[in-house]
Amino acid sequence: MNNNTEKIILGVDPGTRFMGYGVILVQRNEMKVLQYGVINVSKYSTQEIKLKKIYERIISVIEEFMPDEMAIEAPFFGKNVQSMLKLGRAQGVVMAAALSREIPIVEYSPKTVKQSVTGNGNASKEQVAHMLDQLLKMKLDAKLFDATDALGIAVCHHFHGTSIMATNKGTKKGWGAFVNENPDRIK
Repeated sequence: MNNNTEKIILGVDPGTRFMGYGVILVQRNEMKVLQYGVINVSKYSTQEIKLKKIYERIISVIEEFMPDEMAIEAPFFGKNVQSMLKLGRAQGVVMAAALSREIPIVEYSPKTVKQSVTGNGNASKEQVAHMLDQLLKMKLDAKLFDATDALGIAVCHHFHGTSIMATNKGTKKGWGAFVNENPDRIK
């Protein structure tokens, strides 16, 4: 990373009951946590209200910190189709919030995040949180695994380079990667 640049990265770990988010500032290759937390929508009765609350909270985080880029965990494939559909909707609402403020988005698989933060793609949530304590030079709240996962996603994004357009196939996916990898599909 260029030593004269400064970047704010919003990391999001999508969820339909608890959604983690983490905001880091990167200056001269040093990372600093600006905020992290969990959006708890489990108390709301309908999916529509949950999505509305997720959108409103993510917009408020975006407006407070004005991130340059968003990194979000890509959905993993599970056996329960209804759960996957709900998770996809939650992820879509978060992405819509970022896109409404023209913030570029990159997705990372859970395995890529774990590999980037701990060196082990099969690391536990506890191992990721412990390594983040070291990398971010602060003691994170051990009860907020959704939030520490989101910080891990932001840190992963920082580790994967300075430009959202500079992607390696299979490592970092976003619209820039799609355009670079599929020039014949752009009109």
